[in-house]
Amino acid sequence: MSNLSRLLKESWTLVEEQQDKLAGYFYARMFLDNPQLRDLFPVQMDVQRSRLLGAIVTAVQTVDDPERFGEYLQALGRDHRKFHVRPEHYDAVGTALFEALRTHAGDQWTLEFDQAWRDAYAVIGAKMIEGAEADSGNPPYWHAEVLHHERRSRDIAVLTCRPLQPLEYRAGQYVSVETRYQPRLWRAYSVANAPRKDGTLDFHVRALGAGWVSSALVRRVGPGDMLRLGAPMGRMTLDRRSTRDVVCVAGGTGLAPIKALIEEMTRANRTRWVHVFFGARDRDDLYDLACLNRLAARYPWLSVVAATSDDPDFPGEHGNLSDIVARYGPWNNHDFFVSGSPPMVRATLRTLAEIQVPAIRIKYDAFGDC
Repeated sequence: MSNLSRLLKESWTLVEEQQDKLAGYFYARMFLDNPQLRDLFPVQMDVQRSRLLGAIVTAVQTVDDPERFGEYLQALGRDHRKFHVRPEHYDAVGTALFEALRTHAGDQWTLEFDQAWRDAYAVIGAKMIEGAEADSGNPPYWHAEVLHHERRSRDIAVLTCRPLQPLEYRAGQYVSVETRYQPRLWRAYSVANAPRKDGTLDFHVRALGAGWVSSALVRRVGPGDMLRLGAPMGRMTLDRRSTRDVVCVAGGTGLAPIKALIEEMTRANRTRWVHVFFGARDRDDLYDLACLNRLAARYPWLSVVAATSDDPDFPGEHGNLSDIVARYGPWNNHDFFVSGSPPMVRATLRTLAEIQVPAIRIKYDAFGDC
């Protein structure tokens, strides 16, 4: 571990238990000093606060992995073009961040910690600006027309849209989505198909509680509506050089990127077995199981295991998906893709660590619908 990484991680422990207060102070300070920046952000700031902290934690955790660190920040810079962020805005963000960290760490904050964050933020800002500039040939966001909208269960919909300009991405990646019903409020959704010649994109969306964007996408959006899509992000993509067999673990609408990866493999796979574990609370939430079973019947290299946690009459596996995956092993020599809610992903990662699956062979993106 480098000295910079050590200082960042040590200092983060001083504020980690105060993340909500830290984020609230950060935004209040930034908007007070730079009121013109407020219009770049949504009216509802609850999820935006957690996303800031998620980005900080990810950057801190990857600082000793230059390739991953650089890729993540460049992608983040590309994605932030949709907010019309300009290079000069990074100074305002940094000033507010340093003050928030100092305030909430209190007397334990040192000049050494302060300099470490300034050094790290200088690199973060430079990499994000670099990523944004490299993407200048693309629009800051894509306008996309909804072509089809199908309710698959009480709170799940599958929709297909077509961007008005070409949007290049890889199977397994996600984009952020904005609707006209909640301007400036963006939420991340995985694309549920591999790239197609007609450019269309599928999204699997669950309406969660008072989720502003997910509820609109499930209950209000229909054919003819326009969406705005951010730049593609995510590392949960196939390594085409690998010859290892594949295990995909999908919880609920976490099936979306898994579906895209399977679709990509139907075009090229000749040697790799693919095992899909698809879990949900009950059979209604296994909204795309019939399609998975049809794919398994068509491609002999694909197998599907479905499971429910709260449906005792379901004619399949029962229990927590991570426990079921462990029972079907051994999996020591497989590539893993894990997608679902953050608790589901964390539980699966713990189980895979217990059965000694090397972390380097596990890819995942965890985020919740809102």
